[in-house]
Amino acid sequence: MNTISNVAESPEANENNAADTTPEPVAAATTPADAPAAGAPAAGTPAADSPRALLKQLQQQFEAFRNCLPLEIGIDKQLLARLPSLNRKLMRAALGIHTGSMRYLRAMEKATVRYDLDGKPGAEVTDTHRQHAKELLQQRFKKEAERKKAEREAAAQQEAERKRQEKLQQLASKFSRK
Repeated sequence: MNTISNVAESPEANENNAADTTPEPVAAATTPADAPAAGAPAAGTPAADSPRALLKQLQQQFEAFRNCLPLEIGIDKQLLARLPSLNRKLMRAALGIHTGSMRYLRAMEKATVRYDLDGKPGAEVTDTHRQHAKELLQQRFKKEAERKKAEREAAAQQEAERKRQEKLQQLASKFSRK
């Protein structure tokens, strides 16, 4: 499974991805064995009810998610092996959020090596995957620039209309019969 291609394209996902660009506070050096003590469910029983909640659990349990390292291809199989009761649909959605985040794409753009769940280096990141991450980032930046430009134009148009109405009011009051 190519984890880079799991980018959510909905407006809500893009808004939510903006929140993913900032690192979340993480307890000092938690390991999968420490996770249940830190308030997360036991390793075999993930109880996340949403992709974001599952992603938060994965960040607490696994170094690769916590440090936003480029994930090995087939990380979904590693997750299912470690957490057999994991809901596949929920897991894929969480992986899509994670791999579509600005932070992850920036890491992929510069990465040379992929990592497993524990943060151990694995296979190399191909030029194709680096280029794909770069293109996705460029698309996002372009889309954001277009959105801001449209907002500025709408604000300018609204201001012009307000001034026009104000001028009409002045003319109306000037030439109205008293």
